[in-house]
Amino acid sequence: MRICGRAVIVNEGKLALIKRIRESEEYYVFPGGGAEPGELPEEAAAREVLEELGIKVKVGRLLVCHDYNGPQFFYFAEMMAGIFGSGSGEEFDLARGRGTYEPLWVDIGSLADLPVRPAEVARLVREWQFFKN
Repeated sequence: MRICGRAVIVNEGKLALIKRIRESEEYYVFPGGGAEPGELPEEAAAREVLEELGIKVKVGRLLVCHDYNGPQFFYFAEMMAGIFGSGSGEEFDLARGRGTYEPLWVDIGSLADLPVRPAEVARLVREWQFFKN
C-alpha cells in the first residue's frame, strides 16, 4: 500500500489535469503520486506537480482522501511559479512503456464529459466550483 498526494489546481475556471493514453485507453488524472519514505502526502503532491507539470505550487487544504491501492490525499493547490507543461519527470520517458502524459488545463464545466479518474473527485471539484460561484 502506497500513500499518494495529489493536487487540485484551479485557475480561472480551469483545472490542471494530465491526459493519459495507455494501452489505447484515454483518461485524465490529477497530478501527483506516491510519497517517498518519510514524506508527507502534501509534500509528495508538491514534488510530483513540479516533476509532472513543471510548476511550483502552494499546497492548501485537503479536499478528500480517496482509497485506491492505498490512501490518496487530494489537496487544493495554488500555482506559484514555473511554466505549465514543462515537467520532465520519469513519466515522460516513453521507453518505460507506461503510455503518454499530456498536462493540460480543462474547463471545469466539461469535467462531467471526460473520463477523469477518480470520477468521485472530479464530481467534488465540479460541486465546489458551483458553490464557489
